[in-house]
Amino acid sequence: MTSDSRYATYPSLRDAVVLVSGGASGLGAEFVRQFAAQGARVGFVDVAVEAGEALVEAVAGDGHPRPLFRRCDVRDLDAYRGVIAEIAAELGDIRVLVNNAGHDERHSVATVEPKYWDELMRVNLDHQFFAAQAVAPAMRAARHGSIINMGSISAHVDLLDLPAYMTAKAGIEGLTRSLSREFGPDGVRVNCVLPGWIMTPRQLENWVTPEADAHRSAAQALPQRLEPADVARLVLWLAADDSRSCTGQHWVVDGGWMHS
Repeated sequence: MTSDSRYATYPSLRDAVVLVSGGASGLGAEFVRQFAAQGARVGFVDVAVEAGEALVEAVAGDGHPRPLFRRCDVRDLDAYRGVIAEIAAELGDIRVLVNNAGHDERHSVATVEPKYWDELMRVNLDHQFFAAQAVAPAMRAARHGSIINMGSISAHVDLLDLPAYMTAKAGIEGLTRSLSREFGPDGVRVNCVLPGWIMTPRQLENWVTPEADAHRSAAQALPQRLEPADVARLVLWLAADDSRSCTGQHWVVDGGWMHS
């Protein structure tokens, strides 16, 4: 779906340096593919080494710029900041940051312990702030950059067994508003994308039952299943200069679930 001629090409993304966290699978992998198809120089991090290396070969095999993959656990903030510096040293100053890494593991209120809560904050929220902090100086010096934080509609709809995840995702919306004000005077934009239920392989394997899929279809104004490329195309637009006057906003890709 990355080369479908029905969809837009963004000249401002050609040769742009893009960093994607959690880029080896799911939404992140689609972001890596789509940015590379635009001619961007993409770096991405993930803990899944085999999947990350396979994605590099697949993208290069399609004739697009070869992505740079580094194994990194974003919960280790010191290590992650070091890897961000390495990627910038190899590819150039990061112009687009996609804070994508996260984990929507189900958990009931009664079973959550403080250590588990902290772990879910680290994997879903903390790294977004510190990655933005790391790339901001070069973006501000260039007076040009786009930071895209991945939120979720989960904090806005009727879901259960996700209290820590939903709290983190709600926090990302506040983080986006705060950083957009901090960085805006220097030409750096910060936006938040709220996907609905996207049919990634992990979702299809673990959570998409006939009953759940029927609920999703009924809840959405547009009943079709949402694909990773649907989200990626919005992310491309927010990264490109076409959205140069858009910042501090929450962009929803959910088929109309939140407002139906």
